[in-house]
Amino acid sequence: MPRLHGHSFKVEVVVAGECDPELGWLMDYADITAGLQTDLGKAGSPSPQRNPRLENPTSEVIAVWIWQRLQPKLPLLTEIVVAVKLHGAGVYRGE
Repeated sequence: MPRLHGHSFKVEVVVAGECDPELGWLMDYADITAGLQTDLGKAGSPSPQRNPRLENPTSEVIAVWIWQRLQPKLPLLTEIVVAVKLHGAGVYRGE
């Protein structure tokens, strides 16, 4: 995640659902990673210069910004957590 106002962010992507009985997993981590790299990479960094809706780039606002880009590709998405190093986190669980 790019640095905004001198902060570093850690993003957690949470999915939920039934595990595939044959595979023994819910979703391949590679699919989540691909969604992050492709969708967020195309969208550019969450900066106010590139996205005026992010004039106040709090962890909560960034969590919603990420959700809006990932949810169409990851229908099992249930939560985005954006943690600011040592300062807490913003959580978004959809609408």
